[in-house]
Amino acid sequence: MKGEGRKHTTASPCAACKLLRRRCTQGCVFAPHFPADEPQKFASVHKVFGASNVSKLLREIAAQHRGDAVSSLVYEANARVRDPVYGCVGAITSLHCQIQALQAQLAVARAKMLHLRMSHAAYLARFSHTAMATASTSYTGSSSMSPEHKQLMEPDTTKSVFPLDMAMLDQSNLGEPQIWSC
Repeated sequence: MKGEGRKHTTASPCAACKLLRRRCTQGCVFAPHFPADEPQKFASVHKVFGASNVSKLLREIAAQHRGDAVSSLVYEANARVRDPVYGCVGAITSLHCQIQALQAQLAVARAKMLHLRMSHAAYLARFSHTAMATASTSYTGSSSMSPEHKQLMEPDTTKSVFPLDMAMLDQSNLGEPQIWSC
């Protein structure tokens, strides 16, 4: 018969066969990974890597790993379309710099929080010490304290309890990180 040697065709061609304007066969290596409803997925991969290279690559990879390979190809192709020089390495480097900036901001916030806790604890300690001293003077009946003694009993809000230079740690003005230099 005339059609016995031909492979069976699928109902609708995959995105790859549609873009390449060829008949999509049942054994098409692209069909499971590039469905017809996602044409841009194959278009970017084809633009960056070429259909022949992708076909060879997919044939050399075990069937159970092809989905992961296609995901990587699509990610890299989209990154190369956006940034032809660095591709996904540029995106990864940018994200790494953002992580470093956020970690620095977190360290500053934790240092400020610790500073506030220490200041609060010192204030409470001074306040309770002042309250106890006031109570003891009222019991003893000696309400005439020397000015130096009164000064020692009053909380000093001008001195920092936690001697951390917050200006040195304040890196909230980090700006947009440059690629390759954080």
